Amino acid sequence: MLEELPKDYLDKIELPEKIVKEIEEVVKEKKLNKEQRKILEENVKAEYMKAHFEPGEAIGIISAQSISEPATQMTMRTYHFAGTAGIRVTYGLPRLIELLDARKVMESPIMTIYLKKQFNNIEDAEKIAEKIIERKISDIIKRISLNLSENSIELECLDRKKIGVIINVIKKAFPNLKVKVRENKISLIPKDDLELKELQKLKTKILELHVSGIEKITNAVVRKENNEWIINTIGSNLEKVLELPEVDEKRTITSDIHETLKVLGVEAARNVLFNEICRTLDEQGLDVDRRHVMLVVDIMTFRGDIRPIGRYGVAGAKTSILARAAFEETVKHLIRAAIKKETDDLRGIFENVMIGKVIPSGTGMFDLLARLEKSEGK
Repeated sequence: MLEELPKDYLDKIELPEKIVKEIEEVVKEKKLNKEQRKILEENVKAEYMKAHFEPGEAIGIISAQSISEPATQMTMRTYHFAGTAGIRVTYGLPRLIELLDARKVMESPIMTIYLKKQFNNIEDAEKIAEKIIERKISDIIKRISLNLSENSIELECLDRKKIGVIINVIKKAFPNLKVKVRENKISLIPKDDLELKELQKLKTKILELHVSGIEKITNAVVRKENNEWIINTIGSNLEKVLELPEVDEKRTITSDIHETLKVLGVEAARNVLFNEICRTLDEQGLDVDRRHVMLVVDIMTFRGDIRPIGRYGVAGAKTSILARAAFEETVKHLIRAAIKKETDDLRGIFENVMIGKVIPSGTGMFDLLARLEKSEGK
């Protein structure tokens, strides 16, 4: 590689600051002399130039193929049980589809909560983990039943001390309910007589009422990693968790990309999306160039929100009618374009392939003009 390049070619290449710092670190660590350092720099520059793409290269198609082809090798192992408490995490192809479709509701979002130095011990970590787990009415009662003779709902409490808390929560949510307490039982009587179906619906709503902890966090596990106590949660509520004074807000993350977008902005969401896609591919042992993933996540987030890769997102937003029709819902796109009298300028790759024209990429992205000298006698 180095022998093929002109002598002064590598000297003109300027490396990014990050790579220069990494070279410095390697030089110090390996104690390289000037000659060895020069050889290292030349090899890094050569690899750096190999990583560049040529003008006119269809990097979008290359990225799509580079990700989707290995993805066909992914297992259908949909869940992984992480940790001793068995946190169920969606992995494999379902997780990749979930991320690229940018689904609003993630199947099993998890949070990694880091603690500040003064709370970085097993006792505090366990207290915080217990504090943040959501408790509903259903978690703190022994039994719930319908009393049809009195047209009421009866709750039997596990702990008499919790009766006051339960009543306050129910009264706040349903002020029209009349409350009666007998020993460890609470009777809830609606002011108006309700039919059985309505009573059943009311019972379901009461069971789902939030009592304590942070909403959506159903479980939490404390584990040690690199001399730090970390809390992993099932369920995610980044906004409320970051409000806790014990939490290190600079490092705490969630796997829910939409929640990250809402709380921390599009750049943070882009980073989470990138890391989650790479982690999913790595879990399956698939080696995909990170720059292909970067291109995909940049396309998904460059407008300031998160758009899915599909007919309702990136593919559906293409200006070319034929390109949209080639993806999905062909007839719908063609009929709509005909009704609206839309035109296709044939500037992309897909539409030109469809009609048999040279694609505007590579050698097809420019016209070649030649001035030929006149031959003698002509």
